[in-house]
Amino acid sequence: MGNISLNISKAFGFVSEEKVAAYESQVKACNEMLHNGSGKGNDFLGWLNLPSSITDAELSDIEETAHSLRSRCEIVVVIGIGGSYLGAKAVIDAFSNSFDWLQRDRINPVVVYAGQNIGEDYLYELTELLKDKQFGIINISKSGTTTEPALAFRILKKQLEDGVGKAEAKNRIVAITDESRGALRTLANQEGYKTFVIPDNVGGRYSVLTPVGLLPIAVAGIDIRQLVAGAVTMEAICGLDTPFAENPAAQYAAVRNELYKTGKKIEIMVNYHPKLHFVSEWWKQLYGESEGKENKGIFVAAVDFTTDLHSMGQMVQEGERTIFETVISVQSPNRRVDVPHDAADLDGLNFLVGKRVDEVNKMAELGTQIAHIDGGVPNLKIELPSLDEFYLGQLFYFFEKACGISGYILGVNPFDQPGVEAYKKNMFALLEKPGFEAETKAIKAKL
Repeated sequence: MGNISLNISKAFGFVSEEKVAAYESQVKACNEMLHNGSGKGNDFLGWLNLPSSITDAELSDIEETAHSLRSRCEIVVVIGIGGSYLGAKAVIDAFSNSFDWLQRDRINPVVVYAGQNIGEDYLYELTELLKDKQFGIINISKSGTTTEPALAFRILKKQLEDGVGKAEAKNRIVAITDESRGALRTLANQEGYKTFVIPDNVGGRYSVLTPVGLLPIAVAGIDIRQLVAGAVTMEAICGLDTPFAENPAAQYAAVRNELYKTGKKIEIMVNYHPKLHFVSEWWKQLYGESEGKENKGIFVAAVDFTTDLHSMGQMVQEGERTIFETVISVQSPNRRVDVPHDAADLDGLNFLVGKRVDEVNKMAELGTQIAHIDGGVPNLKIELPSLDEFYLGQLFYFFEKACGISGYILGVNPFDQPGVEAYKKNMFALLEKPGFEAETKAIKAKL
């Protein structure tokens, strides 16, 4: 079994190989800061050695809980926002049938999501969907008071209890929360919910390999042991003793920071595999929330190619030259479809007869890379041998480790998110939440 790989050679027409190599000592120092806990945010480094520290007993507990939910539920609602749902959704979408909701002979429950928005129509439609359905809830919140998930849980908890009674409802609700504090922990203890702990030293966007991600993933019938095994492998590959030239996380952190210095302010995550859409969404949160501090940081965006070549392609090709791309490429698809012969050949595609659809996709990928480089857009490439749990586990840890190093190169704390609180304070003031009287008065004066 191989490993995912990083190719940065197509950036060297825009930054020199020597300048990227010159980051070696700085990257080593940043990596050491992570491992010895001497850098900013050192109380949130629990993700660093998390893969190799997960025990068989912990995985078995998650798998048994997932089996219990699967045996009782047609639908499981994962309640969470940001890192509390993006990692799970990224994996579940990657390994689910693209038309999963139409499958009738299901082995595993449908996994749906709530608490990731405050859409009234969305919640109404969800509650309508759940009527007369056997459903369960995985509620993910460290505090239990974050507005979006707390609101969704209040509504869905009542619906579940009204439908099956409190005694059965407690068997269908799992709380993933703080070990000892917070509203959700208090409720879980009172009601007797099965619980898992969000480690104090792991932030939400780094939590996909904790029960936050692993339990919903296991409910969907996906192999969490292979996911963790891939992350364990990448943990070693990106370790402190790995030379710069062999450490993909170190190289990725270095080249993206050098590109940033030259005026490439926007990084676009590109995939050519529709199942990777939410991997890009997970990545956007990881890097956006980690590096967007102190009026600096690369702006992160994502596109799905070739779909978005027919919309955003023009901007990437000929817009302002502040963009670079990181492409996730899957070497071998899991299924095969060949192009058939058509006697009339009105679409002019007979020249492709006998070729795999993926060969067409790969040539679109290569052709786009050449066009974008010629148009002034550097390209980095991350290749997965295939789309499976092991390689996706590698990809998650690679991005996490590179993010920690990259944030330290940038000079920010990659493990906090103080800016996220600004909208919350304004929202609470506008809603006249108790305790926000002064803020309510001040914001009304602004209005």
